[in-house]
Amino acid sequence: MALLSDAEIEDRLAALSGWEREGDAIAKSFKGGDFVGSVRFVDALVEPAEEMGHHPDLAISWDTVTVTISTHSEGGLTAADFELAQKIDALA
Repeated sequence: MALLSDAEIEDRLAALSGWEREGDAIAKSFKGGDFVGSVRFVDALVEPAEEMGHHPDLAISWDTVTVTISTHSEGGLTAADFELAQKIDALA
């Protein structure tokens, strides 16, 4: 899968709400309400990530889940990262 150019990344970010570029990745924090809600949100991410074979980095801090996505095998951002971000947004 081909890496996206900076212009393509900016265009795709503009179409997503709340996602920000962090170097070679995109990230967004989601509120789960409490720890249990955060864990349930993470559990909901398993199916779309497994279906795509594309797995985000996750950090849970009580009521907040921070999702970071990058295509590690390509060393940066690809179309798959933005597709997964859209699927995650649909779960939130």
